[in-house]
Amino acid sequence: MTAPATPSTALAMDGATGGALVEYLLRLGDDRLVLGHRLSEWCGHAPILEEDIALANIALDLIGQATLLLRLAAQIEGAGRDENALAYLRESIDYHNVLMVELPRGDFAFTVVRQFLFSVAAFYQLEALARSVHEELAGIAAKALKETRYHVRHVGEWVIKLGDGTAESHERAQAALDALWRFTGEMFLMDAVDDTLVRAGIAADMAPVEPKWHAQVTDVVRRATLALPEGAYMQRGGRVGRHTEHLGLMLSEMQILQRSYPGAKW
Repeated sequence: MTAPATPSTALAMDGATGGALVEYLLRLGDDRLVLGHRLSEWCGHAPILEEDIALANIALDLIGQATLLLRLAAQIEGAGRDENALAYLRESIDYHNVLMVELPRGDFAFTVVRQFLFSVAAFYQLEALARSVHEELAGIAAKALKETRYHVRHVGEWVIKLGDGTAESHERAQAALDALWRFTGEMFLMDAVDDTLVRAGIAADMAPVEPKWHAQVTDVVRRATLALPEGAYMQRGGRVGRHTEHLGLMLSEMQILQRSYPGAKW
């Protein structure tokens, strides 16, 4: 993997592009940090031992990706912060993750369906980012793409097992899909940050990603004998710091050690 950016090796950017890239990296990193923490809540509680290990491994992958992305954001920002400060010393309003990843873990079906919906979108996004002109970001994306390919396959198989399983597993999987669907649109929203970086060849254009995501999700949902929810309304707000109450509660737990012992190292 390409080494993290330093002032001497980073892609030459003007102030506007650099600021947009920091924001973009925070969005990517926060998605993965928050979802990784949610998955970690299953440690010791999954329905079978093998899945306990699998969910823990996916959580570690996501947190590892978040570490690289937040580290790069801190280096480009140049404000004296590092990935730990970005993870543990920001308030919920300063997080830029999509709302879907911060929702409580729910039951196993909810966790599986959420992970599937996110991972498919992340796969196609990372596929595009691996071609970024920003070498450090492209290197992080290439590594994460290999991990995300496994995530998609693993949770996709579980969606089919649950949907085409017992009456109860089918009901729970459908309920999860119905509850999560209105949060999926936020993953594909683009604003001035995205537009600036797409024009510079740095970021992924989500317009061609969404139909690929929809086609793959539709195929798995059909094989799982589930039904795609109807309705066009989509929740939004996470990208600009408008979060549910769940994120603040999660951060109070995740950040308690750093907040209790500022600057502690071990």
